[in-house]
Amino acid sequence: QVQLVESGGGLVQAGGSLRLSCAASGTIFSINTMGWYRQAPGKQRELVADITRFGSTNYADSVKGRFTISRDNAKNTVFLQMTSLKPEDTAVYYCKSRINFNDYWGQGTQVTVSS
Repeated sequence: QVQLVESGGGLVQAGGSLRLSCAASGTIFSINTMGWYRQAPGKQRELVADITRFGSTNYADSVKGRFTISRDNAKNTVFLQMTSLKPEDTAVYYCKSRINFNDYWGQGTQVTVSS
């Protein structure tokens, strides 16, 4: 049984920062790409950023230069440091990880940016 648990969401003013964490637990043999997605009300879920097990990163154009994804392979954890937050970043943020050759999703964490 594999589980992803996210933390770090909340309410922040525009221009502020938040750091999201997602920890994988359970019977884990391998973790490949880990990533963050988000879904705003009335919109489709979209990729925010992902990172391979070797540290190669990929970002959505809308967050480049403001968000940084990183991971701690020893702790099976991925992070998303978000700075210069904008109201349009408001969404539920989901962690997704390729674990044991299967895709797993976290339960989501709400990020709300007030103007």
